[in-house]
Amino acid sequence: MTTAPLLDGILVVDMCQFLSGPYASLRLMDLGARVIKIERPDGGDLSRRLYLSDTEIGGDSTIFHAINRSKESLALDLKSADDVAALKKLLARADIVLQNFRPGVIERLGLDYAAVKAINPRIVYASITGYGSAGPWVERPGQDLLAQARSGVMWLNGDADQGPVPFALAIADMLAGAAVAQGVLAALVRRGRTGEGAHIETSLLEALVDFQFEVLTTHLNDGRRKPRRAGFRSAHAYLSAPYGVYPTMDGHLALAMTPLGRIADLLDLPALAPYRDMPGSWFTERDAIKTIIAARLATRSTAEWLALLEPADIWCAKVLEWPELLESEGFRVLDMLQTVRRFDGVSIETTRSPIRVDGQRSRTHRAAPLIGEQSQAIREEFGL
Repeated sequence: MTTAPLLDGILVVDMCQFLSGPYASLRLMDLGARVIKIERPDGGDLSRRLYLSDTEIGGDSTIFHAINRSKESLALDLKSADDVAALKKLLARADIVLQNFRPGVIERLGLDYAAVKAINPRIVYASITGYGSAGPWVERPGQDLLAQARSGVMWLNGDADQGPVPFALAIADMLAGAAVAQGVLAALVRRGRTGEGAHIETSLLEALVDFQFEVLTTHLNDGRRKPRRAGFRSAHAYLSAPYGVYPTMDGHLALAMTPLGRIADLLDLPALAPYRDMPGSWFTERDAIKTIIAARLATRSTAEWLALLEPADIWCAKVLEWPELLESEGFRVLDMLQTVRRFDGVSIETTRSPIRVDGQRSRTHRAAPLIGEQSQAIREEFGL
């Protein structure tokens, strides 16, 4: 017997653009919620034109397709009193509303939490900003790279002489969206018990600070010393050798936390003898230690090193590029890809939900919508 999705019957109204809010609604959709995306009639979500490459599909960017699959689009002009009134009627029926406008904008539209709660006291309302609702950065653009710049996270990447190195992913957007999804789900649990709604809030900066909680806690409790990245093959500012990624004869090998003596013996490295019984030096002398290890690992293939290290229970892995990952049995068995389609012939291969429920991963079939694709049907259904 097929059971209903966990969020079956939950209606999400997503007023967000770009990535953070739409990522939250994507997670909710994967768990079974119905997501109605509010878009401007003239151009829609700005991420429709946010190209990662010269690839567009059906007139929209791959980013838009990836993060808005299986959602419905209702085109509304929020400068129109009639359209705002229609949106309020929809919000009266919604379970969840998401918004990531700059602070002040949602209040001017008359769609802030207090206003929506007056319409729908059970509403679970979620807000994502760049830097919160107070302070000197409130009016600054809430964009991923800029949030990374303000968060300190760039000083954890790369080698010591590289300066700040950003993550090559929109980590602030994704982490903020994930945090909001968690908060929304908790609010739904409480609403189920008490009937009371909630206002869930986070920001890109708050999500990035939380992302660093392990190393930031170390910083706060060891005299507030700055993190010190390794100068050679750095992979973590706070972890000692041999932790890092090393070139081999034909690729790269990642080595995680491993006692130095075991590495010295397995790799036949007598040059590590001065360090092997001095764990403190594994951090203070990590550049010298890594240089010795790197020279040895470069002499043989990745497969040869794995054949030696893995049976000895050394934590290591071949560094894969996407083509090799996608062809690997370890990836295929997860069944994380799917193809979604749209009535106009658009077909997109994309990822599936990372969450399995009772052993099953949700699968969707509908691609991201055209601007206002479901407007007429939604208006008729909700009497807008």
